[in-house]
Amino acid sequence: MTDTMPITIIRANSPWWKINFHEIFEYRDLLMLIVKRDLTAVYKQTILGPLWFVIQPLITTIVFTVIFGNIAKIDVGDTPHFIFYMSGLVFWNYFNNILNHGANALVSNSSLMRKVYFPRLIIPLSGVITQLAHLALNFVTFIAFYVWYLSQGAGLEPNKWLFLIPILIFQCALMGMGFGLWISSMTIKYRDLRFALPFLSQLWMYATPIVYPASLVVTPLYKKILWLNPMTAVVETARYGFTGQHKPILSGIGLSWVVTLTVLLSGVMLFNRVQRTFVDTV
Repeated sequence: MTDTMPITIIRANSPWWKINFHEIFEYRDLLMLIVKRDLTAVYKQTILGPLWFVIQPLITTIVFTVIFGNIAKIDVGDTPHFIFYMSGLVFWNYFNNILNHGANALVSNSSLMRKVYFPRLIIPLSGVITQLAHLALNFVTFIAFYVWYLSQGAGLEPNKWLFLIPILIFQCALMGMGFGLWISSMTIKYRDLRFALPFLSQLWMYATPIVYPASLVVTPLYKKILWLNPMTAVVETARYGFTGQHKPILSGIGLSWVVTLTVLLSGVMLFNRVQRTFVDTV
């Protein structure tokens, strides 16, 4: 009896712009194994385990509430400051975690890639799924506080825009992966980006209307720059769905999707080109 195991042919001269989605699907078991590995590595030898992903955004929200709400007294309308800040942080943290995971995808897994062949896009894709588990913890925590404030008669008006939440999460995933692939591809040659990324991410967060509503930015030039940031539309849309205040600009939502898809497609192509020879560079 002859062995009928499938044969995989690896062609080094395949065009860099061609993405083999069928091959990625065939390696879905490896994808889930990497996700399991990453989740286990994060929680290993920790006392609080997954609770760290609840404590960190919770403390950040409290700090923002004290500093920007009570001291700086930034006007957020009738929305409780705690809900205002946390509703933005939930989505920002998901995007930022995917970005950081994707940015270090090639360098962090260089030893594995030298030993065995698999579609390299599996690594950044695993970050999207891994961080989805952390998003779920943050989102459940936020909903608990949201329901409590709602029961206390706070100025919250949930509306039909809440049905867009799954789409916003999906956009965060695409956006984080796209920017992450860009940085990961450039990090191979310019290692300085690994040190600059935390600082740049911090600046990006304050350039996103998380601690202030986008409606406070009235200067035409600054307003255009603000809405060029795709995370602006995500945060403002989600916040409007939960609170009924600070309705986002429809043109800004459309622009955010244009930027997201452009960055994702170009990032995938650049990553696909760099990963073919990256083992010789690292």
